[in-house]
Amino acid sequence: MTLVKRNGNFPFIFDELLSRNPYNWGLTDYSKTNTTVPAVNIKETPENFAVEVAAPGMNKKDFSIKVDGNVLTIRSEKTTEKEDQQGTQYTTREFSYQSFERSFTLPKDIVDIEKIEAKYEDGVLYLQIPKKEKEKAKEPRMIEIA
Repeated sequence: MTLVKRNGNFPFIFDELLSRNPYNWGLTDYSKTNTTVPAVNIKETPENFAVEVAAPGMNKKDFSIKVDGNVLTIRSEKTTEKEDQQGTQYTTREFSYQSFERSFTLPKDIVDIEKIEAKYEDGVLYLQIPKKEKEKAKEPRMIEIA
């Protein structure tokens, strides 16, 4: 039996990650198409959740990011074709297809889905998922005694 410590808002965003087989190092069972799904880093700060998706070789036009209710879905699809003809003797034609889909359940009433930002840089897709003002950690306040 494995014990998993959960606190506050973390369980919602990490449910998908914690429910997977930890011994599947090849990651092959993470996709419906039996392909490898990129690794994801998730970090919580007092202001937001930061998500990093390792997806080298893609372009930003290959991604689709959607929020439906409190479920964030990241999809990517890329196809490439290359054809070489050497005289009239032979032709080589190579093609490849890559795709993945990851979904995360966002904590209800905590994140501001209207202000989610994404950028793709150096093979990594970065998402900033801000928290609503009332949920952000506030500085401790000293109260004077009258």
